[in-house]
Amino acid sequence: MSTLESAALAHTTNHDPEAAGVPDNLDHDDATTIADPRSEVVSLTDQTNLLPRKKVMAVFFGLSLCILVSCLDSTIVATALPTISAAFDAGSVISWVPSAYFLTSTAFQPLYGRFSDIFGRKAALCLAMGTFMIGSLAAGFARSIVQLIVLRGLAGAGGGGIVSMAQIVISDVVSLRDRGKYQGIIGVVVAFGFAVGPLLGGVLAEKAGWRWCFWVTLPVSACALAFVMFVIPLKPVEGDIWKKLAAMDYLGAALTLAGCTLVILPLIWGGVTFPWSSPVVLAPLCSGGLVVALFCLWEWKGARLPIVPMYIFKRVTVIGVYITMLVNGFVFYSSLFYLPQYFQVALGYSAVRSGVFLLPVLVSQTLASFISGQLITWTGRYRTNIYCGFAIWTVACGCLSTVKPSTPQGLLVFFMLLAGTGAGGTLQTTTVAAQASVSRRDMSVVTAVRNFIRLLGGTFSLAVGATIINNSLRHTMTALSLPSSIIAKVVDDPTILGARTSASASSLADLGLSSAVADRILDAYIRGFRTVFMLNASLNAVATVAAILLIKHTDLTRGDEEVLKKKAAEEEAQRSEKFSIVVAGPDSTKPPIGPVLHGKEQSSRSAV
Repeated sequence: MSTLESAALAHTTNHDPEAAGVPDNLDHDDATTIADPRSEVVSLTDQTNLLPRKKVMAVFFGLSLCILVSCLDSTIVATALPTISAAFDAGSVISWVPSAYFLTSTAFQPLYGRFSDIFGRKAALCLAMGTFMIGSLAAGFARSIVQLIVLRGLAGAGGGGIVSMAQIVISDVVSLRDRGKYQGIIGVVVAFGFAVGPLLGGVLAEKAGWRWCFWVTLPVSACALAFVMFVIPLKPVEGDIWKKLAAMDYLGAALTLAGCTLVILPLIWGGVTFPWSSPVVLAPLCSGGLVVALFCLWEWKGARLPIVPMYIFKRVTVIGVYITMLVNGFVFYSSLFYLPQYFQVALGYSAVRSGVFLLPVLVSQTLASFISGQLITWTGRYRTNIYCGFAIWTVACGCLSTVKPSTPQGLLVFFMLLAGTGAGGTLQTTTVAAQASVSRRDMSVVTAVRNFIRLLGGTFSLAVGATIINNSLRHTMTALSLPSSIIAKVVDDPTILGARTSASASSLADLGLSSAVADRILDAYIRGFRTVFMLNASLNAVATVAAILLIKHTDLTRGDEEVLKKKAAEEEAQRSEKFSIVVAGPDSTKPPIGPVLHGKEQSSRSAV
């Protein structure tokens, strides 16, 4: 019988474990089979493999390389967009290059959790890295803007799973209480990638050409992939490949991709490419809502092995984490996009300098994330970090909504440090809270859905922020009786309002805008920016209340960690023994056959 059939962790996942008498967080639930008369039992291997510290560090080195590649890629490409747009004469179509990546990375996010349950963490992580590498390599050879958009979408299908798979692997190899500490280290890598990416992207686009912005991460990606395949000691999932394929929820996957695409596309279009009242926006949005409803119904009633088992939403803490992560994604990506844009529009900074000036947010976020992880390990508690993080972030967004071009830079840096501190306190702590509230069999799914909801929040933020700022600009420029062509150009690229640079001044002159008119339009942009951050502050306040009311404390010590560590050590020793036998050859462990030759007899035989 295959491992897939007789694994220690077995369950029928369209059935609520509590209904079968299996309480949540049961210490020995990994050896439980839950039967449902409506379908066959689908068995999965428990991939928990608590490793000793030396092995854990090897795992984290490999995972850090994977995450670094993902973060570098997104920021490098974002910085190089003006150069790419000029090369293809793309105009406003260039916005589809990051949008395609964001769309596919979000849509494929929920699939990786269940895929890794069936085929193993290593296979899922290698698939994500391989898809990302192929898409990035091909994007560098793109001959048209359409090819580039399609290939960035392919890269996003892999890139979207990298961070989720890293968090899932962490949950397998590190105990729940120590998890925050190590995830804090991952947060450091993420912030480093976001900090270095804009600088590297600007240099590459200017000195080496835009194609190298897609190729520069490939050597690191190859090293990361090799490390994952040959060094990281993850627990294998054996069994018949055909039975594994048969266990996949293909209809659920199709509904996931279709629903996400139909919902996210109009969010990208709305208020930017088309008005929100346009049928082009409303039709897919309504269709997407219907497909999402069908997906939930199928996952609840029909799927043998659901991608998103509906019973996880019975956990109040899971609901609380998902609400706060929707807000986290909204505010984080809003800040990541609109703060650098504000620096370019209101302060006249270049794209590279704007990216560098964002460092206070990223540095303080890194430090806060690391400290929060250490506090979880020391105290075994996470709720206070979440409450304080969102509360501090609320104050910071409120402060950022008051900034104007005359605001002292030191004060602006302080506000950004405050925002980063708040954001850092909410990132890894919510992951620990979600994983602590469910049993081990559901950790991968809960983690993947958490990241999906965070990215979905980011999609909402860009759509809502663009609508607020664009409406403010259009209202003022319409009142000034400016031609529609000028209105469209300013809305598509507000950075031409940064009149402190010579390039921006010439752009304003080309548009026929005087300094006085430009100042009026700039005031409209600043009003829109303030509204965006007032909205961010309000949402963070809602997230603070939701965290207090919904996120409950769960003991991070489950009682079986020592047993699992001992079991992992024994399995690792057995694998090492098997490997040594294979390397030495099967005959190396057998006694010699026939008489043993000694002395002159052996010498004479050798001479013959």
